[in-house]
Amino acid sequence: MTFMKQSTTFYRNQFIMCIAAIPLGAVTGAICAVFGLTLLKITDYRTNHYLYLLPFLGIAGVFITWCYNRFGNDSAKGMALLFEIHQDKRSSIPLRLIPFAVGSTWLTHLFGGSAGREGVATQIGGTLGSYIGNKIRVSGANKILMISGMAAGFSGLFHTPLAAVFFALEVLHCGVIEYSALLPSFVSAYTASCISEILGLQKSTYFLDCRIVPSFSFIMKIIVLGVLFGLTGMLFSILLKKLRALLTNYIKNNIIRIFVFGTIIGIISIICFQGRYSGPGTNLISACFSNDIMPWDFMLKILFTALTLAAGYYGGEVVPLFSIGASAGFVLANVLGLPIELCVALGYAAVFGSATNTFFAPLFISTEIFGTEYLPVFAAVCAIAYMFNGNNSIYPLQIPHEAISKVLPLSEKNFAGKKIFKILNHQYKDRKVYH
Repeated sequence: MTFMKQSTTFYRNQFIMCIAAIPLGAVTGAICAVFGLTLLKITDYRTNHYLYLLPFLGIAGVFITWCYNRFGNDSAKGMALLFEIHQDKRSSIPLRLIPFAVGSTWLTHLFGGSAGREGVATQIGGTLGSYIGNKIRVSGANKILMISGMAAGFSGLFHTPLAAVFFALEVLHCGVIEYSALLPSFVSAYTASCISEILGLQKSTYFLDCRIVPSFSFIMKIIVLGVLFGLTGMLFSILLKKLRALLTNYIKNNIIRIFVFGTIIGIISIICFQGRYSGPGTNLISACFSNDIMPWDFMLKILFTALTLAAGYYGGEVVPLFSIGASAGFVLANVLGLPIELCVALGYAAVFGSATNTFFAPLFISTEIFGTEYLPVFAAVCAIAYMFNGNNSIYPLQIPHEAISKVLPLSEKNFAGKKIFKILNHQYKDRKVYH
């Protein structure tokens, strides 16, 4: 095939997929709007009636698991299905995943599970994108539109289209940007954001008003923040993985397992914390900006979220990661003598990036949520956190970076501290590959 024919085919295919990305973004944005608005009402209702709802978290878990066992089939894999499409391990995602993921997340939130919502939105878009891609006779349409759908889901829920695009492009394979899906992802993400906003789902934004004076001391503190946020995200990733394996081995039957640990989570949440750590954690983010954070909030949010997801409940990890990072930033601001609002915002973005093993997504979400004034600081902290996460991720099927071993490659075996520093044991001869 000549260069001219190759170019013509490429642009024709890109045009077709951009056109397909418009209805994909519109439908995904509409579903995410309904999903998100309902979650807001559920959160308000649970907050006002937590005493009567949280004791039944275990029973709700039994119903969720029974439904998946009886009718869900492969949809129980959730986010893993998107990674399997990308890795050519399967060619389609069952459409039933969408109602199952939405309904199970609503129940998890209603009865006080500590879980997020982004994972569901991403699955909604990815499932629709894969379905449309299989109907289009264009090479690679299945994968490209799945990625575009992931961007649409993220954007439809959070109204951060730039972050959504780069999250979808980089999360499947660490260090590799799927540029073939770039333009369709932009189209679907902005379409989904517009439709979702029209339907009434509002964007959360925060105004930072703090003065920083660049100095050697300030730079050192920023480096410390980046390292600690990276370790926080790594801790969450490893704890989630370990707890899933531990609880599965401890109680083999998934219905009994979710009932036992769901009941424990619900009762402890009522007795000790009045539901403070239930839901996605938006209450903790708000508390950070009203000086109502406890020093242990971020650690307990890590524990409750990891337990909830390991027990078998559904939802996402991203909003809990936002709240964990923001809460940790609040504590570290007081320790390091830095502006509280700035540290909260830095933790919000950097811990998310560390736990998902991404860099551009947290960088762009920081600008879309907090503005561009402090972009250089966000870039530095997110980069350091990304390098110090030990190449761990909350997504087990994410392809790790094979070209370089990042700083602090802490696996389960050396997590206790046997190997703290192992720096760049691979040469930079294999640069990051982008396609």
